[in-house]
Amino acid sequence: MRSAKKLIVQVRKQTAKNDVAHDFGHIMRVYKNAQKIAKKEKANMKLVLAAALLHDIVSYPKSDSRSRTSSILSAKEAAKILQGYGYSADEIKIVTEAIRDHSFSRGITPQTLEGKILQDADRLDSMGAMGIARTFSVGGAEKRIFYSNKDPFCKFRLPDDTKWTLDHFYKKLLLLEKKMNTKTAKEEARLRIRIMNEFLREFRREI
Repeated sequence: MRSAKKLIVQVRKQTAKNDVAHDFGHIMRVYKNAQKIAKKEKANMKLVLAAALLHDIVSYPKSDSRSRTSSILSAKEAAKILQGYGYSADEIKIVTEAIRDHSFSRGITPQTLEGKILQDADRLDSMGAMGIARTFSVGGAEKRIFYSNKDPFCKFRLPDDTKWTLDHFYKKLLLLEKKMNTKTAKEEARLRIRIMNEFLREFRREI
């Protein structure tokens, strides 16, 4: 317990400059999600929580060319950190593989239960009310337009979330429910999908 508290303090310091969508608040929400899922799915709690705490220890903004390597760099940094906390080589391997493979952009389904739980926990924070807030936060930081005036809801075109923030719902967020690995996460994802759909209905009414 003491080492976990020390690790949390270290993570808070090292992620102080992360963008607001991948900051310490995000990390602790993923930690909370992972804790709930791991308990129900009977996973190794110690390894799941270590992975959750360190999954964004290195994070670059989406507009940065290094962004797609963030999970790989986080895994390498996590290995160094965990050695100082007495984790075994086998434990570090499980944690770092989970971190490396959790990213949506890598398009990989993790092999271990711990990896699947981390991926689910991270994706859940991209959904629901928090997902809406994070989406528009990133869109604002990247100076993207809210929506396409010609086709706001991607009815007649492919979504392009590099131009329009609302497109991110159609390119990624509304697809996440079917990509969840665990039963526990799928149940929560269904609730969060409803919230996002309600938001989109209201958005449509207002414009």
